[in-house]
Amino acid sequence: MAEHDVIELLVAQHGRIRDLFDEVEQAPPDKVGEAFERLTRLLSVHETAEEEIVHPYARRKLDNGQGVVADRLAEENKAKRLLLDLHKAGVDDARFWEGLAELRTAVTAHARSEERYEFAKLRARTSVAERRTMAAAVRAAESMAPTRPHPGTESMTKNVLMGTPMAVMDRARDMIRKALGKR
Repeated sequence: MAEHDVIELLVAQHGRIRDLFDEVEQAPPDKVGEAFERLTRLLSVHETAEEEIVHPYARRKLDNGQGVVADRLAEENKAKRLLLDLHKAGVDDARFWEGLAELRTAVTAHARSEERYEFAKLRARTSVAERRTMAAAVRAAESMAPTRPHPGTESMTKNVLMGTPMAVMDRARDMIRKALGKR
């Protein structure tokens, strides 16, 4: 059902994100960068898809949907800024591990809030067919999403207008770095 229900899909991704934090923290020094890249990529595409598909739907469907989504977007912006700072500084920066712990705390609290205040209510207010359609839309949005954090794009409109060019640049950068043997 996970691949067909948007709530289960996103909750499963929250679990994968927690696993990736563990992977970064437990990686040998020469593998931290690769693990951090996987975490960065999943966080970036996951949040973009939520911002493009799930949050706009929640705004319309939920009582106080505007407020619920505004709170989630503020959390997402904070996490994106933390992730971007870590990404810019790099895994060899003296403050990387402290920053990673702060990011993990912010991301974990955000996921918990989404699951409690947004996803549970969406499940109650949507049909199986709606959740299946949203799951397909989330997967499509993720396939086109930027692979790096871009704070300030926490709306469907900004993601649609700015997301595609950023995604192209991010994905080109990823391919070049891979071809050069860099992570």
